[in-house]
Amino acid sequence: MTPDLSALVVAHNEEQRIAACLERLTFAGEIVVVLDRCTDGTEAIVRRFTDRVLVGAWEIEGDRRNAGIAYCRGAWVLEVDADEHVPAELGREIVATIGASAFDRHEIPVDNYIGDRLVRYGWGASFGRSAYAGLFRKGAKTWGRERVHPKLCFTGNKGPRLATPIAHYVDRDISDMLRRLDRYTTANAADLRASGDPGSFAHNVRRIFSRFWKCYVARKGYREGGYGFLIALCAGLYPILSYLKATLEKDRG
Repeated sequence: MTPDLSALVVAHNEEQRIAACLERLTFAGEIVVVLDRCTDGTEAIVRRFTDRVLVGAWEIEGDRRNAGIAYCRGAWVLEVDADEHVPAELGREIVATIGASAFDRHEIPVDNYIGDRLVRYGWGASFGRSAYAGLFRKGAKTWGRERVHPKLCFTGNKGPRLATPIAHYVDRDISDMLRRLDRYTTANAADLRASGDPGSFAHNVRRIFSRFWKCYVARKGYREGGYGFLIALCAGLYPILSYLKATLEKDRG
């Protein structure tokens, strides 16, 4: 184990996936799990792996992630989602990196899976990521107060990206992908209502095409066939669906 490293996982009702995530984090000095409004068996599973469990209820994603970071005791934090697996090779690279790094954060590349299919191209525009700032010194990364895709604030210097990707099982199937689009746009609509500025209909319509182009062409989603088209389509629809939910469903608060 690496005493200076805290592995942090934020979870909500993840009894089906949390064990596979946590069993790959034993190289860390501690495993910290934030349980947000869990109503299934997630907590019982988590406590088989760690006693560093923070239980609560947070409406804002950034707030619960910041609470988890504050709860970590390590000088370095590795932030992992419950649907992600850290391969042994990545674990060794992380340990070696924090032992020698003069930097404050490092990005980790991501291999995204839809079911059993590895989909490398096309991710982005608020609908997936190809890399993320997952390894950082405590205090070097702060999440913003948004419900979905919170903004990030960094201090210190960015180091080189790690070489070994984390495995992200982002969607079980196409239906799961569409349910995720629905969840994301509902949460983003709440942020837009709270901001008082949801934008304009025309602007968000234009973003359908610019975001589709970004994912399907610029990020080479076309290389993934139908999956790349679906990712680009969801990315393009994300802003306009958020806008319509924010302006047509104002009574949702």
